[in-house]
Amino acid sequence: PSAWMVQHGARIASGSTMLDVACGGGRHARHFAARGVRVTAVDHDAAALALLRGIAGITPERHDLEAAPWPYPPASFATVLVCHYLWRSALPALLSTVAPGGLLLYETFMVGNERYGRPSRPDFLLRENELLEHTREQFRVLAYEEGAERAHDGAIVAVKQKIAAIRR
Repeated sequence: PSAWMVQHGARIASGSTMLDVACGGGRHARHFAARGVRVTAVDHDAAALALLRGIAGITPERHDLEAAPWPYPPASFATVLVCHYLWRSALPALLSTVAPGGLLLYETFMVGNERYGRPSRPDFLLRENELLEHTREQFRVLAYEEGAERAHDGAIVAVKQKIAAIRR
């Protein structure tokens, strides 16, 4: 799992609920389920979700978050985790899914990443300070980073934004 998610996810209580958005193969869902968190892992990829079936603490759900209305009601999860996913039109509904007092953990690519790989389309890259703008009114920011990510040899491998925030 992402070091950012592990670090800031340390505050998540065992037995609480989490939505792992665009979970893919479930690296974060697996990590937090192993810590006793009840994870709803959502993705459009049925094959990826099949790998999560039968794992204690994980409920895989198939939804196309880009073609259908947001499937989760407001304030329905203690934690919402998003890693490497951006669909701006769903962002307000996604943020509303975090319960008051709940935690948002978000990490994805931003403008500048196109020089280092995918995604490279502006539609899938956050603008400077964009996560701060979206969370300003309803969240208290615990930690925020944006900029280059480097490999062990110092080479830039991606450009990202990351936020950990509590819903007011």
